[in-house]
Amino acid sequence: MPEPAPCHTLLPAQPPRCLVSACLTGLCTRYDGRSKPSPGCRRMLARYQWIPVCPEQLGGLPTPRTPADLVGGDGFAVLAGTARVLDRDGQDRTGQFILGARLVLAIARAQNISLALLKARSPSCGVRSRTGVTAALLLENGIRCLEF
Repeated sequence: MPEPAPCHTLLPAQPPRCLVSACLTGLCTRYDGRSKPSPGCRRMLARYQWIPVCPEQLGGLPTPRTPADLVGGDGFAVLAGTARVLDRDGQDRTGQFILGARLVLAIARAQNISLALLKARSPSCGVRSRTGVTAALLLENGIRCLEF
């Protein structure tokens, strides 16, 4: 009697996963309570299974919130303890920005993510002009970051 043929279950191929700044997807997570949808980012997201994140919300800051900026350096310097994040009222928000960055990194690790699409010119997510806190932490951990 011949052996039965092996049963193979073919699962549909899953697209790769990426993180994306929630405000780029149309979610109202920016400091001013608005979104900043990016058509270029949305086109790129069509190829991915994506997870929206807002590091500032994850760090415990409300929406809307007082705008904040990096003082004394970039996100790498904030992580090294040589720069801070201050809001427009002078409140130190460094702890919240670092906590949010760490939680985004934890999500990336848990989901085996190697790419993040981030909001340009953000003290959390900026990449090119001045690297934000979350972008710096992701880059330090080998996660590729693109900004929109």
